[in-house]
Amino acid sequence: MTSLTDRYLAATLRSVPAARREEIATELRASIEDMIDGRSADGHDPTTAEREVLTELGNPAQLAARYADRRLQLIGPTYYLAWERLLKLLLSFVPALVGVVVGLVEATDGDNPGGAVGTAIGTAIQVAVQIAFWVTLVFAILERTNASLDLPEWTVDQLPEHQADRQITLTDTAAAVGWLVLVIAYLPLQHFHSFVPDRDNGNLPILDPALWSFWLPFLIAVLVANVGLEIAKYRAGRWTWPLVGANAAVNLAFSVPVIWLISTDRLLNPDFVARWEWLGQAENLNLVATLVVVGTVLIALWDIADSALKAYRNRH
Repeated sequence: MTSLTDRYLAATLRSVPAARREEIATELRASIEDMIDGRSADGHDPTTAEREVLTELGNPAQLAARYADRRLQLIGPTYYLAWERLLKLLLSFVPALVGVVVGLVEATDGDNPGGAVGTAIGTAIQVAVQIAFWVTLVFAILERTNASLDLPEWTVDQLPEHQADRQITLTDTAAAVGWLVLVIAYLPLQHFHSFVPDRDNGNLPILDPALWSFWLPFLIAVLVANVGLEIAKYRAGRWTWPLVGANAAVNLAFSVPVIWLISTDRLLNPDFVARWEWLGQAENLNLVATLVVVGTVLIALWDIADSALKAYRNRH
């Protein structure tokens, strides 16, 4: 055999364990010789046969990996599904959640409220990249070190529900999350762009700016929790009693403060109320407060009752 085979053997043996190099060299050289002899017996030129055999054996680095039983992928089949599930779960809400929080902070405390949306989007992208990198790195290390995660064995109970039986669709979830994100975004933005003109400042917030000391951040946190609830509902595919409990808690956490604030004349900006002659009259302001209270109570009760009824039907 020519130096071409010797070069192929050297390239292969470079990446195999030193203790097995002599064994592998003998075995591989014998295999190459047999394959070349077989092609030569069929009338092929020995030089051409040698090139064909080595080409057929493929990249020596891949061949060495097979001899060394070494994986050539970042995440192998052992933990691939666990890596995929965790990555999808984290990317489904963490970047958006962090982006919304950073955007709210930028809008309320930053010097450039108008750039809060761009800051939020940029932060969400950075968080998504960081999550993908670190989760993949951890699983790659686990794969290389053959660490045991003691993952539960798959059973038929883990089979997904038939799509026709799913009560909560992706369209419903996307619409609900989209609406919540708009409300979350408007709460700080209305402080700078409420679309209500003011003769002195050019902008008149609808909600009392004093609420930023506690209540508006609290309500925003509740709305963010509601986004998480919508994602959890979609993953479950149907209403369950734990989800009903979480839904009731979120509804009460939002409704009770709103009712108390509007009933004590603390929700609306006093300057906004004074801006409109009709709203400035006490009886009209009380009428608006009553409508807000009644509407808030009815919406909360209907949402809680509807979720409980659906969970009861699913149970029985």
